[in-house]
Amino acid sequence: MNTKGIILAVVVIAVTILLVVVGTLWPVPTAVSYAGGRGFLRASSTPAAAVDNLGDQLRLHHWGAAYSHLGNKAKFTESQFQHDITGYQLSLRTYATLESFDVHPLHQTADDADVRMRLHWSTVVGNYVTTRELKVVRNGDRWTVDWPFVKEPVVPPQVIPVNYLRWDVIYRGSGDDWGAQNVEAPHVRVVDMHPVQRAEGVVVLGELLNEDIVPAHVSVKATLLGKDGKPIASEDSSDKILPTLLPKQVTPFLINFPDATLSDVGSIHLDPISTLISASADPVIQMDNQKINPAPDASLTGQLVNESGQVVNIAHVLATFYDKSGQLVWVADQYIDRALLPQTPIPFNIHIPEDLARKISSERTVAATYSVGRMS
Repeated sequence: MNTKGIILAVVVIAVTILLVVVGTLWPVPTAVSYAGGRGFLRASSTPAAAVDNLGDQLRLHHWGAAYSHLGNKAKFTESQFQHDITGYQLSLRTYATLESFDVHPLHQTADDADVRMRLHWSTVVGNYVTTRELKVVRNGDRWTVDWPFVKEPVVPPQVIPVNYLRWDVIYRGSGDDWGAQNVEAPHVRVVDMHPVQRAEGVVVLGELLNEDIVPAHVSVKATLLGKDGKPIASEDSSDKILPTLLPKQVTPFLINFPDATLSDVGSIHLDPISTLISASADPVIQMDNQKINPAPDASLTGQLVNESGQVVNIAHVLATFYDKSGQLVWVADQYIDRALLPQTPIPFNIHIPEDLARKISSERTVAATYSVGRMS
């Protein structure tokens, strides 16, 4: 072996020994770091450290480890604990990824503490935040977390009468000779449009009416035109709209133009798009106990009640806000992270920008729903 080979072998052996020593002396930090943990697991010598460790285990989906360190695990099973976080039914929670979490100590004595944990989740339709109020209890020289387990409501056996409108579409087949074209698209119309300047850019708010007698799948495309009449940018309503409109139904829409400036805009061209689809008026989602809460932390709160007999896996709530004269002020939305069981209220909380809250006098709320194998 030549001199370079000997030197390379010595270096490799030295690095290997160093890695073995590091892995032996600091096994947990190294493992967590390579596993993608937000930080090193540490001894639960403080309430915040105990909650930090729990958050790391949840983020890595180490359900068994997280459950084993809970102080009140005798009150529920590991499976119930996992489902409390990921959902008992298929929902946004099922495939959500815990991106990060914040720990906020609220109160502490020598033997117990109250800690607020904010969990930041990522889903296919955007991010959402859940909050858990945790009780942390001293157990000798370490602290353990009591998980605030939420028991899944049990829907009692019952018969729910089904009586709703339904529209089916039969398209012309390739061998049919009863018309040159299929049924025409439903007639939809923009009934209101209001552009506003926000910090993130121009936002175009509006409302769309299905003025036909058949259901429609809808979207809206907007084009900003400069003062010279030339296009500046085009965007569509994406998911900020009720996608299925029943006859005579109205949906709000919101279209974002990031980095655009309203003072540069001479006019706005709106192109409502509609397609005839099969649809039904079921499931019926009732809105209860709606309340506009003033600033600070302005919001619209309320409850959704699934009045049908089927599980709604995903619900999307859209709220339209108006001033005293009925002028459109803002459109906001929230995806519900839990499945809606029949006859079981689920709360919603839609944030309202603080600078707009004082202008708002009334609201109108609608919900889009998705059930496995069916969308409405």
